[in-house]
Amino acid sequence: MSISYETRYASHPEAVKKYNTTELRDEFLIDSLMQKGKINLTYTHYDRYIAGSAVPQGSLKLEAIDPLKAEYFLERRELGIINIGGSGAVEVDGTSYKLGHKDALYVGMGAKEVIFKSDDAGKPAKFYLNSAPAHTTYPTKKVTLAAANKLELGSMETANHRTVSQMIIGGVVTTCQLQMGMTELKTGSVWNTMPAHVHDRRMEIYFYLDVPEGQSVCHFMGQPQETRHIWMQNHEAVISPPWSIHCGSGTSNYTFIWGMAGENLDYSDMDVAKITDLR
Repeated sequence: MSISYETRYASHPEAVKKYNTTELRDEFLIDSLMQKGKINLTYTHYDRYIAGSAVPQGSLKLEAIDPLKAEYFLERRELGIINIGGSGAVEVDGTSYKLGHKDALYVGMGAKEVIFKSDDAGKPAKFYLNSAPAHTTYPTKKVTLAAANKLELGSMETANHRTVSQMIIGGVVTTCQLQMGMTELKTGSVWNTMPAHVHDRRMEIYFYLDVPEGQSVCHFMGQPQETRHIWMQNHEAVISPPWSIHCGSGTSNYTFIWGMAGENLDYSDMDVAKITDLR
């Protein structure tokens, strides 16, 4: 089959405190992404969020998976797509949207046919996918990296100088609850999302990319007073529950795509954890 999925259930923070390394990775790490010729999806019970990938060497059609109990994938959902590979296109109900490297596309609820295509099978498009339940339909819209809302955060002195590109977010694209964007760390910076925070009103998933060969990112999660870590490789994602911090430090600079869904659309709605209070 060209499409496969797995399901992840929500975990209580008290239970997670007792997880060993294998259990922590099995519960939160998504390491099945970017397989050529396949669509791979992970359906999580945190806000019924789906993260996945599509790497077409010809074309791949997005079809409903069993947990959705739907006639088609976007019957009750919206979809965010960011291409991290070669040039390609996403065809939505007969309309083709060309996506270059790091271009994004929002697809609104109700689109019946979504087909992924690569321009060159030897250098395929690599579509990273996020999807959340939706209550109404908003227009499909392409957003280039250049057109994103940019935030310059951090500094070289604290090793967290980074550019945040808000791509699928209010003011750029109208959505029901899905938000996505990309954070690129400057050369010499390794820390993302410092100071760390939690947002009890929504969950988040980080997808790490541009991690150089032989390098890794140490992703930190857990409640601020009792943190855990997961070592991440290139093209791996990690689920962040609403009660968990989500930050990381790499052995080099890198990029990550963040995706969120939940109670509200206020990007700044977060509870910051002081660096000196982390345990």
